[in-house]
Parts: sequence; C-alpha cells; structure tokens
Amino acid sequence: MTSNSPPPFPPSEPPPGAGARPGHDPGQRHGHGPGPGRTGVHEHTGSHRLSNAPGTPGGQAHGHSHSHGPAAPVSRHLRKVIAAVLIPFTAAVLIGLAVLWPGGTPAHERTGVGFDRQTQQATVTEVVAVNCASANPSAGVPTGDTSTAEGSSAQQQANGTCKKATIRVDTGKDKGRTFTEIVQPDQTRQLSEGQGVVVAYEPSAPADLQYSVADVNRRFPLALLAGVFALAVVAVGRLRGVMALVALAISFLVLNFFILPAILQGSNPLVVAVVGASLIMLVALYLCHGLSARTSVAVLGTLVSLSLIGVLGSVFIGWSALTGNTDDNTGLIHGLYPDIDMSGLLLAGVIIGSLGVLDDVTVTQTSAVWELHEANPAMGRRALYRAGIRIGRDHIASVVNTLVLAYAGAALPLLLLFSVAQSGVGTVANSELVAEEIVRTLIGSIGLVASVPVTTALATLVVSADRPADRAVVPGQTAAREQAAGPAPEPRPAVARGGRGRRRKR
Repeated sequence: MTSNSPPPFPPSEPPPGAGARPGHDPGQRHGHGPGPGRTGVHEHTGSHRLSNAPGTPGGQAHGHSHSHGPAAPVSRHLRKVIAAVLIPFTAAVLIGLAVLWPGGTPAHERTGVGFDRQTQQATVTEVVAVNCASANPSAGVPTGDTSTAEGSSAQQQANGTCKKATIRVDTGKDKGRTFTEIVQPDQTRQLSEGQGVVVAYEPSAPADLQYSVADVNRRFPLALLAGVFALAVVAVGRLRGVMALVALAISFLVLNFFILPAILQGSNPLVVAVVGASLIMLVALYLCHGLSARTSVAVLGTLVSLSLIGVLGSVFIGWSALTGNTDDNTGLIHGLYPDIDMSGLLLAGVIIGSLGVLDDVTVTQTSAVWELHEANPAMGRRALYRAGIRIGRDHIASVVNTLVLAYAGAALPLLLLFSVAQSGVGTVANSELVAEEIVRTLIGSIGLVASVPVTTALATLVVSADRPADRAVVPGQTAAREQAAGPAPEPRPAVARGGRGRRRKR
C-alpha cells in the first residue's frame, strides 16, 4: 500500500544521517535532465507546468517557482492583437508629423519688447559708488508724498548711494564696446565686478542708449546642475538612466523643432500637441522600457488617458470662456501671430504637461499587474484587477497631490498678491489667471485618476488572456529562471492510476 502523507523532510534532502535514496543522484538537480521517474526536462518559468511522467499522481509532475527576472513573453496571438492596434496608431503619428512639419520657425520683425529683443553676452568690468543725485541730474528733487511706495523710492534715489557699472560687450559685431549703467539702491538686481550679464541691443536707439542690461548670465550654474542631474540618473539607473536621458533629449527636440514652430506657423495647437505628445510617448516609453507587450499596454493606457484629457480640456476651456491670453508674454505672442488660437494653445499645454506624469502612472500600473501575475499565475482576472487597483490607489493619491502642489508653487507669487489684496476665495478663483491653473490642474488630475483603472484593466486582460502554449521562448530566459528557482521538490508518491494523465488547463 502506498501512503499519500507527505514525507517528514523536504524531498530534495535525505533525513539526517541517512544516505541517498536508491536511484537518486544527490548531485543532480530536479528538472535539469532525464532521470529515474522522469521522461524529459522540466522547465521552471515562474508558473505551473505539468508534464506526463510515470510515477506521479495522474501522470502529472508539478513544479512551481517564482522568478524576479524578465517577464515571460506573451503569446503570439496577443502580440498580434497589440500590434494591430499600435502599428496603425504609430503610422498615423508619423503621417501627422510629415503633414504638419513646419520646416522652421517663421521669421518676423523684432519688436524689442520682452523676450523679443536682440541680446548679447557681456561682462561687468567696473563698479563704483556714486551719489544718486549727481548720477541722475535730470531727475530733479522729489516733491511727492514720501509715505507712499513711489515717494519713498524717489527719495532714496535722490539721497541714496547708487552704483555706476561699466559693462563690456563680449559677443556680436560690437564686441569690446563698453557702456555704463546706473544701478539704483532699491533695484532688485545688483551688479558686481566680474559678473556675467545679458545685454539687450536696440539698433534704432541713440548710440549711448543702444545697450542695456537685461538679465544675469546663469549658464554656468544651470549647466553644472544639469550635469549633476545627468550623473545622478546614470549612477542610479545605469543603462535605463542613459536611455531616460536620451528620451529626454528627444522630447526637447520634438518640442523645439516640431511643436513650437508648427503652432507658430498657424497649425491647430490641439492637433499639433496630440501628434507631438504621441511621438514623445512612443519614443520615451519604448526607449526606456523596451519593445515588449508590457510597454505596449502602458502606451495604450497613456493614449486612452490623453484622449480623455483632450476631450475634457476642450469642453471646459470653452465652457469657462478661457482665452489663454492672460499675461504680457501671451499678449506678445498674440500680437506677433494673431492667427494663433490662444485657447487651443492653453489646451495643448494641458496635454503636454500631463504626459510626463501619465507615463509614470501607466508604466507603474502595468508592471504591478505583470509582477502580480508572475508571482501567482493561478490568480483570476477579477482578483488580479483588484490587487492592481489597490496598488494604484496609493500611487494616484500621491501623484495628484504632487500635481496640485506643483501648480500652486508655480503660481505662488500670484497667490501672495491676492492674499495681500484680501480678495475672497471666490473672487480669486473666478479670475482668468487663476481659473486657468484650476482647470489645468483638475483636468490633468482627472486624466491621472482615470489612467489607473484603464491601464490596470488593459494589463489584466492581456496577462489573463495569454496562451502559454504559444509563448515565444526567449533565449537564456529558461536557464536563468531555473538557476534562480533552485532545486525543485521531488514529486510525492501516490497511488498509481490507470490510463494517461490529462494536461490540466490554466
């Protein structure tokens, strides 16, 4: 009689003091070659595999291991379905890129206002202290009320000590030319000797007024910070970090050479943003995460979420009567290119701004579902979806808070201005400048929230509908999983049954 009770010790190890079992080679690992009671190789791939072998219950050998290596490739059938969706989408993006390609930024006559000025690099060569009254002889004696901000500033300019800076132009046709500029004591930006500055050039002005200091030269600290950022990404991410930096560079190229010039050429900002964001999404995701079904599911989830953001943005921007023309910069753009749809430009900014966070959420959710399936291949579709959603809830709570705080931080000076004016919350929110940020934040957050169930559902459908029999074999993957799995337990003895065992379907 054969007992079905489990042995007192792991089947792969003999009891202490006992020798090897008859017919068992201690140096041979289970599943690495034929042996007594086995008719073939038993592979460990992180899922249940059953093989017909004599001497096992029902003729079935059961091996189970968990691997943290690359996910097993999906079946050929599912790869065809994913390709049938993504290939036409990619083709449409490329066609849109070719049709909307601007061929460069359109030329215009410079206005000399704001950023639309000719600029050169310069250096402050000398700074001396002078009396403000002698430095501004045409200003006269202030007679206004000194209790006001304007009167107090005028009094300081008249009685205080100013700085006379000598600046040398370092680039352009006037390289080596010098000019002087008076820095008032209450001026926010003070100059120091040896400091690099950016000067604006106005050729139509008198010779002694053609150059003026526009800003400080910050190129070196910015370049140093960018270098530190790149080193940190590569040091932690290694090859993935390098690919992320390459994807970031490509994103900037698409933005500078396609999206911005195409909008300036008069193309619909929404269409341009959709095509450009789709191209950035395809390049960034596949370059950073590889050409796989897992990445393709993340791409589909991002695409659906971006479509939702586009629809909601179009509806609520129009319903709220947001013009997109709220400050000097947007006013200058509208003045130079009156054909640009400024509300469409606002919607394009919402789509592009939401793309980066969407990529993070969709990739994380897809990976979570894939790893859950690899850890427990027997998990049903509903249980897999619920487990993925639980992970997504924690993720989305932090991401939405991050997005709201990012917009609030960017608009902090504006919020301070409203606080000083003691305006009510309703008044502040109703102003177009703040309403734009509210609409931008809420629409982006809705898209982020929707991306969690959408991507989780897509990933669950893909891994649950997988056909193990059609899976492609990745060279070296099986051996790596066997090595990570270690020795598998010997099959338990059981009562012999007549007939051949049937392969259990998963």
